[in-house]
Amino acid sequence: MAKKRFVHHPINYHEAMERLEQLGQQREPREENIYPYPITEREQILILLYSYCQLGMTPQRFYQKWDLTREDMALICSCSVQTVNGWFSTSRRCYPPTAGHLRHLAIMDFLLEDFETIPRELLDRLCLKEERMVN
Repeated sequence: MAKKRFVHHPINYHEAMERLEQLGQQREPREENIYPYPITEREQILILLYSYCQLGMTPQRFYQKWDLTREDMALICSCSVQTVNGWFSTSRRCYPPTAGHLRHLAIMDFLLEDFETIPRELLDRLCLKEERMVN
C-alpha cells in the first residue's frame, strides 16, 4: 500500500505549537515496538516545523564565540579540516558550508550554552551512540 503524502506548505509557528499542545492533551500512549509508526496530524506538524526551521550558525560566528580549533569544528561538523579551512578562505574555489554544517554548529552552540538545563533523558536520546533495536 502506498504511503499517504501530506501537502507541504509554510506553517505558522505559534498556531502549530498551539495545535500540538491540543493534540498532546488528547494523545493516547503509543504501543511499543509497532513499526513503522503511523504519521498523524501531530507528526505532520512536527515535520513541517522542522522543515521550515532556520536553525543554523555560521562557522565565523561559531569560531568567534567559542575558543576552539578548526579541528574541533571539523569534528563537530563531521567533515575534514580542509573543508573547514575552506570556509574561512577568501578563494573563489572554496565551497560554503552546507545547511547541515550550519545546523551542526547551531546544535553544538545550543549544547554548549544550555547543557545544564537539558533533561538527562533528552541528552541520552540526542547523544548516545547505542543502536536501538527495531522489530
